Amino acid sequence: MIISSTPTSMPSSLRREDLRADCGSCFALCCTAFGFSRSADFAEDKPVGSPCRHLASTFSCTVHEGLRPRGFRGCTVFDCFGAGQVVSQRLFSGVSWRERPDTQPDMFAAFKIVKQLHEMLWYLSEAEERAYGPDAAHEVRELESAIAALTHGSLAELFSADIGALHSAVRMVLMEVSEEVRASYFAEAGHLDPNLAPAADLAGADLRARRLCGADLRGACLIAADLRESDLTAVDLLGADLRDAWLEGTDLSAALYVTQPQINAARGNGKTRLPASLSAPAHWFGH
Repeated sequence: MIISSTPTSMPSSLRREDLRADCGSCFALCCTAFGFSRSADFAEDKPVGSPCRHLASTFSCTVHEGLRPRGFRGCTVFDCFGAGQVVSQRLFSGVSWRERPDTQPDMFAAFKIVKQLHEMLWYLSEAEERAYGPDAAHEVRELESAIAALTHGSLAELFSADIGALHSAVRMVLMEVSEEVRASYFAEAGHLDPNLAPAADLAGADLRARRLCGADLRGACLIAADLRESDLTAVDLLGADLRDAWLEGTDLSAALYVTQPQINAARGNGKTRLPASLSAPAHWFGH
């Protein structure tokens, strides 16, 4: 039976916790629904919609403790934002795709959609906390309610939703809040390198020990960029690629729109300051 309740909003005290993965309550949807090609992030190919060959019958990973040395760095970076347990337990009532193979297409498709919705909710949760103006805060809450209703609705409602339109609406309100937050840093940001801009190619850039406060690096390529000892207060990092970026001693505690996957993909240490909602990954400390 598919649950189809429709809440008006998500309790703010639970929002971030609801958007964290509970792998023990999921049917390993990240190891089945998505595919990957052999690359620096994955040691082998895996077709879309097929179980990883390292997946155990209990839906656990048989090589979990050695993913990075085995060449599966991409697995350690991935985060479903809590979509896995919602699809597995709520939408499909705890009946796995192994028990009901006929549910595989719908379950995997639902997972891909709910992951997007939960990621939007993650960003909106931060936007609600950091919005200065009441109008922006109201827009955020309206979007949160609409998206939360979809995640608590039926499969039919989920599949009929205009996800593209939601993405566009969320993007607009996130940009609005970003502009509000960064406004107090505009004077300082005006003295920054003009190349520090949305979607900028900053791969390998030397940005060490810089005050980048208020910069808009939304969607920027920061692969292997040196950001050590830099201050990223109020820097918009929405969708920025931080793979192998050097973050030792970097202050990201008040950066905008940072996610755990971005942090997991970067290089940091015990002196890296992170937002309270994120944590330093184990590989930063050599284990």
